[in-house]
Amino acid sequence: MFIPLIEKRRSIRKFQKKRIEAEKIDILVEAALRPPSSRGLQPWEFVLVSKTDLLDKLSKAREYGSGFLKDAQLAIVVCADPKKTDVWVEDTSIAAVFIQLAAESIGLGSCWVQVRERMHDASKTASAYVSDILNIPSDLTVECMIGVGYPDEQKPPHKKEELAYKKVHQNGYGNAYAASK
Repeated sequence: MFIPLIEKRRSIRKFQKKRIEAEKIDILVEAALRPPSSRGLQPWEFVLVSKTDLLDKLSKAREYGSGFLKDAQLAIVVCADPKKTDVWVEDTSIAAVFIQLAAESIGLGSCWVQVRERMHDASKTASAYVSDILNIPSDLTVECMIGVGYPDEQKPPHKKEELAYKKVHQNGYGNAYAASK
């Protein structure tokens, strides 16, 4: 169930040329619309991109870190209306993670591309670049893009023993958490 899902989920940047079925896209959309949000304000908007020419343009949103989108079958652009709530970053991030977990649960791979506060080039933000390509209204901000497709690479799960348990404190910072064996 949930723990096996998060154990095997990895960022996938290589995708097969296999089209994603409409039913699976419907599942991703439902997952995007189900996360909790502060005060139920749901500040998010989503743009689904499956056209090859648009995916190629989105792959150039950043100098590094977005190139794999050109081979994805789908990009889900996660946007927000910052005027709706002061915690829109958190709300849209939760929605993005829901998308990634849903993708994993139905046999798809995914990878996050950070857009907010990143640059496309020396004079234009990645958010403005993506917004221009997709006609996103100026009152919305692009948080991230999630590249999705059938994986064309296999990555083993991170081993439980390798998790950074030293970053977990109990009953106060500096008190090491001792995982039960």
